[in-house]
Amino acid sequence: MSTPEWLESWSDDDGARRVRDLFARTFGPDGGEPAGVWSAPGRVNLIGEHTDYNAGLCLPTALPHRTYVAVRLRDDDTVRVASAQTDEPWQARLRDVAPGAVTGWGSYVAGVAWALAQAGHDVRGFDAVVDSCVPFGASLSSSASLECAFAVALDELLGLGLGHDAGRVELAAACVRAENEIAGAATGGLDQAASLRCGPGHALLLDCRPELTALENASAIPFDLASEGLELLVIDTRAPHQLVDGQYAERRASCEEAARLLGVPNLRAIAPEGLDDALAALAPHDPHDVLRRRVRHVVTETARTAEFADLVRGSRVADVGPLMNASHASLRDDYDVTVTETDLSVDASLAAGALGARMTGGGFGGSTIALVRAGEVERVVAGVQRAFEDAGLRAPGFLLAPPSAAAGRTA
Repeated sequence: MSTPEWLESWSDDDGARRVRDLFARTFGPDGGEPAGVWSAPGRVNLIGEHTDYNAGLCLPTALPHRTYVAVRLRDDDTVRVASAQTDEPWQARLRDVAPGAVTGWGSYVAGVAWALAQAGHDVRGFDAVVDSCVPFGASLSSSASLECAFAVALDELLGLGLGHDAGRVELAAACVRAENEIAGAATGGLDQAASLRCGPGHALLLDCRPELTALENASAIPFDLASEGLELLVIDTRAPHQLVDGQYAERRASCEEAARLLGVPNLRAIAPEGLDDALAALAPHDPHDVLRRRVRHVVTETARTAEFADLVRGSRVADVGPLMNASHASLRDDYDVTVTETDLSVDASLAAGALGARMTGGGFGGSTIALVRAGEVERVVAGVQRAFEDAGLRAPGFLLAPPSAAAGRTA
């Protein structure tokens, strides 16, 4: 069996050095120094998948893996960005940025500036570079970490005064608009909230009901794995993960259609005890059982997330495994967002002794997570590695995910 590949995070010093060096190489010796370095984490969602855009509950934590950006303001409205992850630099004028008007990876970056301008802030162009150790395409929110790193950089450089929690709510909203309207990915707000508002040693319980204020909808919950002798293992299955191919948008549209047919503002309005009645009411409109399965997942997933959070608050993290397993089964059978690799990763993790396992993120590929006793990580890794080899699949990557810090200035 081959040696497992561990996807290591970088220290802040290493991340800052990387982007400073890239800035010098990109803009030349006469290009000046960046004004600073900022970074933002990827995220892993413990439970609560596809619930954010249904006004439900979700429970993310921030990864130690981060996207680093070095930025310098310009005197015009030109945005020039380069990335260590691509040979394709990106450039546009902010006046030309609008929904449907720009494409490419830089649209996530310029989209943040556009959204801040739409919110009434005075923005300018900038030169910037990017480097990241957040695994790309692994359903760990590499795009949100990119957006949020630029959000905190522009906040500081432009003097927007959004560094407090209420301000970070506004920054998260700008990042969501950038992803939805400029980059064209119809995601909810979980990823950006996690990257901007999570903290070390904590999970962030998000209640996405629109009637709550943005400050009311988030609460930090201590998530101390080490004290309970546990580790959160993330497995990048290497199955390609894309949210802009229409599948994610189709799931969201199905939920909105179900809510319309039921006469409710969103699926959070359906209480678990009312689920059977709601499914019966949908039956005449749902000959292929698609809407009913989507609704069943959302309602039961929000209930599982609430129970998970209660167990964590009660220092019973070791007891959440069955909820993780049920979440994955629901995502597989009712929401249809798992693939061969994620199902195999979950099954192999459990067979090797994990307390619980599930896919994480939007699905259609990407990563799974496994809750593992600290002394059994290597056994679970070996079990998953062997299962992938036996199936003739590309070897997965592995990382450990202690709850980590939110976006901010690095250097």
